[in-house]
Amino acid sequence: MAGDEIEIYAICETREIDPGRAKAFDLSRITPEGEARPFRIVVVRTGARDFVGYVNVCPHKGAWLNIGGGEFFNKEGTRLRCGRHGALFDIESGACMEGPCEGEHLEPIALAVVGADVCLCGVTLVEEEARPFPYDDFDDTMEIMISPD
Repeated sequence: MAGDEIEIYAICETREIDPGRAKAFDLSRITPEGEARPFRIVVVRTGARDFVGYVNVCPHKGAWLNIGGGEFFNKEGTRLRCGRHGALFDIESGACMEGPCEGEHLEPIALAVVGADVCLCGVTLVEEEARPFPYDDFDDTMEIMISPD
């Protein structure tokens, strides 16, 4: 791969996440040392074709945001919420607005919408076939390791 290209992996189709909703993905990424490690992310659809994503880890104690009841949002649906300690995060920026980690941020992930796909950018994932985007046949779908919640 040339030095100016980044790896892009299709995570899901845009239609799989309704506006104002979030979905967790359990992926596996390759570390700089070449080892496969779990990589839990959350993708939030904020508009018709607008998505934000974060590593699914609260900066307070490392719990998954959706631990417990499986929900990502506060009751009003206006903030992301840590299910363990109740920290509230701004959806667009990932900044903790209230709770034990106030002033800290969720770790953002780079996303892009390519056609009908929400794609993860700049992270090397473990795949059944090592075939990062872009590729010659755009009709082929890439298979990545995703375990159901």
